[in-house]
Amino acid sequence: MSNEELILERLTRMEAQMNAMNRSWGELAELKTDLGLLMNPAIRLLTDELVEVESGFQLEDFLPLLKRSLRSLKNLTYSLEQLENLIELWQNLEPLLKIGVPTLIHFLDDLEQKGVFRIFNKLMNLGNLQLLDRILDIPQELHLEDCRSCGPFGVVSGLRSPEGKQGLGVLLELTKALSRLKPGPEQAA
Repeated sequence: MSNEELILERLTRMEAQMNAMNRSWGELAELKTDLGLLMNPAIRLLTDELVEVESGFQLEDFLPLLKRSLRSLKNLTYSLEQLENLIELWQNLEPLLKIGVPTLIHFLDDLEQKGVFRIFNKLMNLGNLQLLDRILDIPQELHLEDCRSCGPFGVVSGLRSPEGKQGLGVLLELTKALSRLKPGPEQAA
């Protein structure tokens, strides 16, 4: 091959490369035009949005936030992992809840139709809870460190006080009420 042919071949290759570059520049120019058309509305929208937060946002507030978030990157990563675990848990529980909640509603509806909640409400109104609260308050009022040992005569002398007499009366009433727990002849049958 002669020098002229080599030069012509190189020129042909260079011309092909230049054509490819021209096509690339043309595509870039087209991209620039498209982006230019999109940038104006985007900048207007961004400006409108920033106007809304202008009073609440200061650049000097942003820098400490950035520093703190960079220092807390490990905690943020951990939080995101936990959030992923929570989402996965929800995705696993959701099918169970779709089955379980209607079943629970049906069960509670059956209890309502049988009158269980009405009975429970009546029991609440009887004052049983107030009595139980008062009974549970008794141990808090006891002063066990003041207790002395006593014999049969000590018990008798202790029952002579007004508090002892009242306590004995309450004990007697409780004993009478407890007798109702034993089934009678009509209940045994």
